[in-house]
Amino acid sequence: MLLRLAHQSIAALVQGRRFDPDSPSPHLAEPRGVFTTLYLGGQLRGCVGYVFPVTPLFRAVTETARASASEDSRFLPIRLEEVPGLGVSLSVLSPLSPIEAHQVEVGRHGLFISRGGHRGVLLPQVPVEHGWDRVTFLEQTCWKAGLPLDAWSQGARLECFTAEVFGDPDTRG
Repeated sequence: MLLRLAHQSIAALVQGRRFDPDSPSPHLAEPRGVFTTLYLGGQLRGCVGYVFPVTPLFRAVTETARASASEDSRFLPIRLEEVPGLGVSLSVLSPLSPIEAHQVEVGRHGLFISRGGHRGVLLPQVPVEHGWDRVTFLEQTCWKAGLPLDAWSQGARLECFTAEVFGDPDTRG
């Protein structure tokens, strides 16, 4: 149901239509953090999400799907002709909890790091996809936040989350 909402949201966006669905179920109306990742031909095509549970899950999926298709600064907006081949992967997040660096489990935990006005997040699947060990995962989360690579060991706040990840078949090509 959530994947269908993501696809419908993207299609409506590129067609210039409004798409504002009602909650399909009480469970999907609960606020949750979520990231929507888009792939085209097995290659990353956009990824935007909410770390914090700021809106009901069904709405967070429609909003992050639109943002992934049009607002990820690494990519041009999705074009109409790309929509049929677009793969969607959703990562529904657990609440954040504090964690010590030695407790981080690659493949299980996503990381959120913050210090001052800098914040960065990496999903649990990212270090697995890149073959990173724990230290590299911590360093890359710091890099994404615009912090020194060793900020994780120098007083930055480190929090973890888990994610239920699911997507279209053959999302990664």
